Amino acid sequence: MRRCTAPDRPQQTTAHGIDAETPCQPTNRCTCSSIIAPAEAARHIVFSDHANRDSLEMRSLNLDQLRTLMEVIELRSFSAAARQLNLTQPAVSLQIRELEQRFGVPLVERMGKTVHATTPGRELVEHAQRIFRECETAAAAMRRFHRGWVGRVHVGTTLTALTYALPPILRRLHQDHPGIEIVITNMTTRDSVENVIQNAIDLALVTLPVDDSHLRVTPLRPETLVAILPDSTPDIPDAVTPEYAASQPLVLEKPRGAVSALVQRWLSKQLPLARTPMHIATVEAMKGIVSLGLGMSIIPDVAAVEPIPNAVVRPLNPSVPCTLALIEHRSKPNDPALEIVRNALLGLRTGPYAPADA
Repeated sequence: MRRCTAPDRPQQTTAHGIDAETPCQPTNRCTCSSIIAPAEAARHIVFSDHANRDSLEMRSLNLDQLRTLMEVIELRSFSAAARQLNLTQPAVSLQIRELEQRFGVPLVERMGKTVHATTPGRELVEHAQRIFRECETAAAAMRRFHRGWVGRVHVGTTLTALTYALPPILRRLHQDHPGIEIVITNMTTRDSVENVIQNAIDLALVTLPVDDSHLRVTPLRPETLVAILPDSTPDIPDAVTPEYAASQPLVLEKPRGAVSALVQRWLSKQLPLARTPMHIATVEAMKGIVSLGLGMSIIPDVAAVEPIPNAVVRPLNPSVPCTLALIEHRSKPNDPALEIVRNALLGLRTGPYAPADA
């Protein structure tokens, strides 16, 4: 131990007549350049209070020891655990003993040649299992980065856009950017707006109109609604009016959808005269019902690009726009994955729709 040269440093004399120094207390007047404390003094300094001691113990918790405990308890044998872990039996025993010393409780007990967990041992194993699950999750995340993982983008979309617009875009994104994890959730325009505002999803394909100050709205395609009717329907007009539609059995989208709201507004003056419609969840199912001759439906024109068996397509008069748009939060932070997916979706402004299997 080096002698402190502070002028007010207390000194004491031992029974052997040798000056000994009391422990140096850090002060502004101390000029001691370094103090090398004995091992006992060092332990006293490091663990000067229980909070620090507990914190340091937990920070130095050994995952290998936890793994060894799990194997010993699962296999009920020190020797079997040693073989499983490619360790010697004394090494396994030492790791268990060090764990027991750390926590101050017995973790295993022997009954003949069989090892069993004590109550603290069983609880520690339960915690260890959760720890290792989290470790594996962390390792998997790092493996994704190592393999070129760029990020995750969550996209909400109407079912029509998911069916007719997204497949070729998702295919190209997967081919060109395999490091981007894209999560797709089918939801109505109303739900997409709420989820983008709450930052539960990153981007959404919706049907206009959408008006909210929190959102950046980018129109993509000027789509319109069209009527589809069974080809056996007599005297089909060149354009379908609300009056004519009200006289037909109607097959419409479920009420919460954006297209349903547009149709209800178009039919508003004729609703008291209209028959009670059949509400269907998907456009393809609606087309199938029309093909069976069970009613007339109103769908986005993109869903009628391909011929529909046993059906004819007619425009609406007055026409009803149902423009596809991309929405995102105005304050959404940008990142490389989000920018790539956004730009791919913005490509819907120019290219024609490709069939789903293109």
